Amino acid sequence: MRCTVPPIRNAIMTIAIACSLGAVPALAQKPAVDGPLRIVITARPIESFDARDVTRRRFGALEFRGGLELTSTYRDFGGISGLRIMPDGERFVGASDRARWLRGRIVYKEGRPVGIADAEMAPMLGPDGKPLTERKWYDTESIADDGAGNLYVGIERVNRIVKYDYARHGFMARGQPIALPPDIATLPKNQGLECLAVIPKSMTGAGTLIAISERGLDAGGNIKGYLIGGPSPGAFSVRRFDDFDVTDCIVAPNGDLMLLERKFSWTAGVGMRLRRTALSGVTPNAVVDGKVLIDADMGFQIDNMEGLAVHRDKSGDIVLTMISDDNFSMLQRTLLLQFTLVAE
Repeated sequence: MRCTVPPIRNAIMTIAIACSLGAVPALAQKPAVDGPLRIVITARPIESFDARDVTRRRFGALEFRGGLELTSTYRDFGGISGLRIMPDGERFVGASDRARWLRGRIVYKEGRPVGIADAEMAPMLGPDGKPLTERKWYDTESIADDGAGNLYVGIERVNRIVKYDYARHGFMARGQPIALPPDIATLPKNQGLECLAVIPKSMTGAGTLIAISERGLDAGGNIKGYLIGGPSPGAFSVRRFDDFDVTDCIVAPNGDLMLLERKFSWTAGVGMRLRRTALSGVTPNAVVDGKVLIDADMGFQIDNMEGLAVHRDKSGDIVLTMISDDNFSMLQRTLLLQFTLVAE
C-alpha cells in the first residue's frame, strides 16, 4: 500500500504545526484518574518513505524498513513525544504530552512493522500517587531507560525530571523528582527539556543522564545540554544551525549520541533531521556537533517527529524508530517509522 501526502495537506499541516508549537496542550480538562486501559490502535502501513520516489529505500546512512500511520478511537491517544523500545525490538513504552503512558508491542512481518498489539494507556503518577496533571505538570516530552528498570520522564512545561521504578510497579509507579542543575529552571517553558538518554553501563560515563533542551540557548546561540549524575556532571552545548531544534536523543549501541531534530517555517513547512556525534565528545563545557544522517522535508513521510528509540534486531543491525506527535490535531498524523543504520 502506498501512502502519500497531497500538496493541500502539506499546507494545512503547516498551519496546524505552527499553531501547536506555541500552544499549551489540551490539558485544561479534568485529569484522568483511571488505571491502565487496553486500547485498540489501528495501523496503516507506509510502504515508501519518499513520496516522490516510491522505489527508493536508501537515505544516506539509513535504509527504510517500513512505517505505520497510527490511529485510535480512544480520546487520549496521540501527542506521543517520547519513545523507548525494549531489547526484543517489539515491546515499547511511550510518553504522551498529556502526561500519559502508552505501551504495547510492535508486530512485524518479514522484518517490517505491520501493526500494534497489546496497547494500553494510563496516567503518569506523581510522588503522591495522583496524576501529574493535578500538579499542572504538563508537556511530558521525553523518556529515558537506565537499563536497570527505571524510566526518567522530562516535563517541559515545568522543566523537571521524574524517575519511575517501572520494572517493579509498571504504570502504578510514582514519579520521584530528581535533583537538577539550577540552570535547567531557567529554560524556556515551552522549549525546555525535550531529550533524555542514559549512558549504558558498558560505556564510559555509565549512568549519566543526558538532558538536552529544545531551544534553550547559551550565549553563543547553541542549544543547552546537561550531564546529570555519573562521573563527570556538567553543562555542554549542541551546535544549532539551519533553525533546527532538538526533539529527542538516544545513545546508540555503537557509542554515538543521536539527535532527532525538527524545524518549521511558513514557506517550507516542517522538516526532520537526524544527526550523530561520538559520545566521547559529550563532556562538560563542550560544544558538540555531528554528522547529518538524514534531512527530510514534507516530500517525505514525516510529520512533527518528536520521539526516537533504538534497538538491535535479531541479525545484530541497529534499528532506529521515530514517532511523531500529532498534537491531538485532526490535521496531523501519528507516524511510526523504522530505519536500519547501514553505515556506522
